[in-house]
Amino acid sequence: MSRQPGPSDPRRRQTLRQLALLPGLLALARPARAGGQIEEPLADSVRTALSSAIANSAPPVPIFASTAARLAYLRWLSAMSDRLYKRMPDLDRRVDFLQTVWYESRRAGLETSLVLGLIQVESGFRKYAVSVVGARGYMQIMPFWTRVIGDGDPGKLFHMQTNLRFGCVILRHYLDRERGDMFMALGRYNGSRGKPQYPNAVFAAQRHWEYVDHTPPPALSATLAPEPPTSSAAPTSSAPMAASPPTSHAASHPIPVSVIPHARKGHSVSGAVTNAIKPASP
Repeated sequence: MSRQPGPSDPRRRQTLRQLALLPGLLALARPARAGGQIEEPLADSVRTALSSAIANSAPPVPIFASTAARLAYLRWLSAMSDRLYKRMPDLDRRVDFLQTVWYESRRAGLETSLVLGLIQVESGFRKYAVSVVGARGYMQIMPFWTRVIGDGDPGKLFHMQTNLRFGCVILRHYLDRERGDMFMALGRYNGSRGKPQYPNAVFAAQRHWEYVDHTPPPALSATLAPEPPTSSAAPTSSAPMAASPPTSHAASHPIPVSVIPHARKGHSVSGAVTNAIKPASP
């Protein structure tokens, strides 16, 4: 006759402990934040505009009008690469991702730090994240958008630039619908319009990705030309008037153009980015 396991049986206690931990393990394994955009009827003009924005496949390669602007961008990229290193250890993938986020956010008229904060909350920077409601990719795009304004292929939402393009265009659309109210636009993006939890989470995450460039702009090294005399009276002497020395500290001691700060070992992006960015047009 076999013995039935009692309450004090070691195997039963172990099984009960594992079952007790199961809900917590399932919560940790949840692939992405629950929530998603809600399909709403769109006017033909809005649908056409969104479709056009998605179809425009301009490459995300920034071109700068000046060397100073290019250096400022590289300083931003170096700082963001350091912050993203633990989540994306691969350098090429990290640079490509940050460059695309920078391009797509500015193309849509959004703050890059806000888009990065939204991605952190939505997917934790996981390219293949899928939520319980079916939203996909970095910015958790609902598949119906590919039918409404795309080509109907939801598999493309796992492509980095396609996902970021859809996400930025959709958020811009919601921001326009909410008349510039980002709090309400974020709620609409998550399908929780009017509730504070999601917008507050994105705004909190945004603070980690804000960047202030403390490098002063380069000063002009040319000396100042002497100003002409303001008096209308003729000079009493025929000797030429001596020009007073320049009073500008910047002119006397020009500040050299700053260079890109050195990143920590393993984080440097300056070489890779320099090769990836097209030179400014003459």
